[in-house]
Amino acid sequence: MSQGRLFTLGARADTEYVIAFDVASGKRLWETPHGRRFSNDRGDGPRATPTVEGDRVYAFGASGDLSVLDAATGKVHWTANVLSKFKGSNIQWGLSESPLVLDDRILVNAGGTVVALRKTDGSAIWNARTGDDAGYSSSVTQKIGNITQAIFFTSSRVVGVDVNSGRQLWNYTRVANGVANIATPVVRGNRVFVSSDYGTGSALLELSPADAKQAVSVREVYFTRAMKNHHATSVLVGDHLYGFDSMILTALTFDTGQVAWQHRSVGKGSLIFADERLYLVGEDGTIGLAEASPARYVEHGRFAIRPGRWPIWSHPVVSGGKLFLRDQDTLYAYDVRGK
Repeated sequence: MSQGRLFTLGARADTEYVIAFDVASGKRLWETPHGRRFSNDRGDGPRATPTVEGDRVYAFGASGDLSVLDAATGKVHWTANVLSKFKGSNIQWGLSESPLVLDDRILVNAGGTVVALRKTDGSAIWNARTGDDAGYSSSVTQKIGNITQAIFFTSSRVVGVDVNSGRQLWNYTRVANGVANIATPVVRGNRVFVSSDYGTGSALLELSPADAKQAVSVREVYFTRAMKNHHATSVLVGDHLYGFDSMILTALTFDTGQVAWQHRSVGKGSLIFADERLYLVGEDGTIGLAEASPARYVEHGRFAIRPGRWPIWSHPVVSGGKLFLRDQDTLYAYDVRGK
């Protein structure tokens, strides 16, 4: 969302689209074709959220199409299918990450190869073969000493790569499961929290500069079976993480892994932090508002929307006094301004 426009991805017939809506009215402003529609047994179409920077939108389709568009008009500056370009392979439920946009480059996992492309024309700056498939997680940056790294959660490990060269700096495998690694890593200072479900768990890693050969050393601060994030990333508020331990909303102390409280809340779902509150979206369409407090679970209200065929996995957005929700082909906007 940017400058009064809401951006998303969708699909119709055999094509995926990048779509812009007017935030105030919900009017569709433009839509631009964006490659071949991804199809599988858990709902067809794109998976990722576009990334917006300035007057451009960066979109990554489930079949590997990466496009840069003008935010006002939807005009395509350039587009490329990174799976074809880098001879990568797709994953079972389709590529799902949001592009990582930096000063002059875009980083994505092109089906087992992490690549950096020039923002201006899509040409390759570097590519680094990871040796494992992509995950369903988006990458984040973190600076360790003089190195700025991008942290990717692939199909089998968490890995840090130098954003300038693509050199692999470190990796960690214990938190990966054999099905789907989805949650985005959470970074604070020189520590990073990583998590996955399917009975796996979560870990806090501490990273520090090492010798020139290794570049970055990694230390496991803790590993816990608590906070097994499935499709939703935990949010860090103060010293506590709030997220779904599989089906149970949980408050977890970031630095120790100690559980502060757990509550069934809206059931399994996703969440976001805004206006000093947790906005919660249950897979069954239950929408809740709760305090972000480590003391106990305090709910301030709830309502429901009627879900479609599949559980609701789209995550909420709060901006400009509005709560935006999506369920398959339907967008909702609610006024959440305080009186």
